[in-house]
Amino acid sequence: MTTLGNQSVERFLEAVASDAPAPGGGSSAAVAAALAAALVEMSARLAGRADGVSTVGELRRRALKLAEEELTSYAPVLAARTDEEHSAALAAASEAPVRVAELAADVAELGLDVAASSSPAVRGDALTGVALAEAAAAAAARLVEINLGSGPLLKRARQAEQRAARARSSAAA
Repeated sequence: MTTLGNQSVERFLEAVASDAPAPGGGSSAAVAAALAAALVEMSARLAGRADGVSTVGELRRRALKLAEEELTSYAPVLAARTDEEHSAALAAASEAPVRVAELAADVAELGLDVAASSSPAVRGDALTGVALAEAAAAAAARLVEINLGSGPLLKRARQAEQRAARARSSAAA
C-alpha cells in the first residue's frame, strides 16, 4: 500500500472521493492540519524564525503520521460484534482525531505568532495556515463528538477546537 505522504494530491483526493471507507474525514482532517503546518512552516522560514520552523515542521510530520493512522482506525468499529466491542472500538478510533484537533490547535497558535512577525508578503500564507488549522481542529472534534457524544476525549477535542478558533479569531482582528 502506498503511504499518504507518497501519493499525489490528485490520487489522495480520488481515494477520498471513492466508495471505500478510508481515507475519510479523519485522514482528511489530519492532511488539512499537515497542509496548515506546511504553510506556517514556510512563513516561519521566510520570516527567519528558526524556532518556528523546527516546531511546526515536527507538527507537520506528526499530522501526516496521524493521517496514516486514521486509515485503519475505524475498521475495528465496523468489525465489532457486540455493543461492548463497539463502544471500545469507538473510543479507540477517537484517539487519533483528538490528537489531530490538539495538533491543529498548536499549528493555529503558532501560525498566529508567525503571522505577527512576518512581512505583509508572507503574512497571508501564515494566516491561511491558521484558517486551515482551525478547520482541521473543528472537523476532528466533530468526528469525536459523533463517535462518543460525551466524555474526556470529547472534552479534549472541544478544548482544542476552541483554542484553534481563538487563534483564527485573533488573526482576523
